[in-house]
Amino acid sequence: MLTPPQDALQSGNSTDMPGGKSARGQDVHDLDFPPIRNGIDYLVSVVDHLTAQDVGPRSIKYAVLHLHAATEVLLKARLVQEHWSLVFDDPGHATADRFKSGDFKSCTVEEAVRRLRSIAGVTITGKEESALADLGRDRNALQHYGLTHNARAVEARAGRLLDFLVRFLDDILVPNLGIDEEDDVVLEMMIHIKVGLDGIQTFGDQRLRRLRGTLRGYEERTFHCPECSEMTMVTDGTSSRCHFCGLVVPTAEQMIRQYLFGHPEPESMMGTCPRCTQPTAVKSVPLATGDYVTFCFGCPGPVPGADAPAGADAEGAVAILPGEGR
Repeated sequence: MLTPPQDALQSGNSTDMPGGKSARGQDVHDLDFPPIRNGIDYLVSVVDHLTAQDVGPRSIKYAVLHLHAATEVLLKARLVQEHWSLVFDDPGHATADRFKSGDFKSCTVEEAVRRLRSIAGVTITGKEESALADLGRDRNALQHYGLTHNARAVEARAGRLLDFLVRFLDDILVPNLGIDEEDDVVLEMMIHIKVGLDGIQTFGDQRLRRLRGTLRGYEERTFHCPECSEMTMVTDGTSSRCHFCGLVVPTAEQMIRQYLFGHPEPESMMGTCPRCTQPTAVKSVPLATGDYVTFCFGCPGPVPGADAPAGADAEGAVAILPGEGR
């Protein structure tokens, strides 16, 4: 399934050249991974795992672990571009010697995002921040406890975050590369990643197109899945099922809890449905019809006379964002 450039970039060989030398003229046995190239190398591994001929649980596991490693390296690389002390857990105790030796505790990904926004002026949207938080939970579960979530949902979330990191590289990191990192290896690896990302996104798009016939006629009962975030979750008033990732939620009450998970004030979004008189109505839910409505998960469908507020959009409505629905 891999194209020739991908074959050349398999894990562990991305910088190898004939004769035992790297593209930078160094012995292939030397470790030479400057931060940004190190992060890009992790992304090469992510693409290889997600575009393998048989993407099974093991492939997804290592894709998530390496995607988290890439995220941490690349976000902190941008902090270093601003000032090296910003990657320290406590910048007030940063020293140049400790930074050069790597002998220090670095900040968390969450703190890196906060510093990128407030100090470096980097734009990271709420959706992207939620996706980053979701990746952290997936990584911790895989690393320490064992992950039991739906593989397709994890794969879909990983693909979206990979897209964010590619744009982060293109727009923010690569334009500011130092001379020592701006080389043919970086460019070749980026081409490899983008080709792989196109394939991952195409696969998802093809699956969504195949589902159009299945979902046709159910638009007023179709909403975002809290696991994979695709507009493919259909409820019949009792159970709800995502036709993209296969998530099944057995009751309306459980579906509401999952749907509103992560909302700062979930109670404020809930109400009693005048049609079935049950407390199963949720405000400002985007449906497959393109409308934002007060939706009853019990009877199920839009609640008559209770339209979404004027000007509701993807930021103001209760649309499930990547990482919110657990």
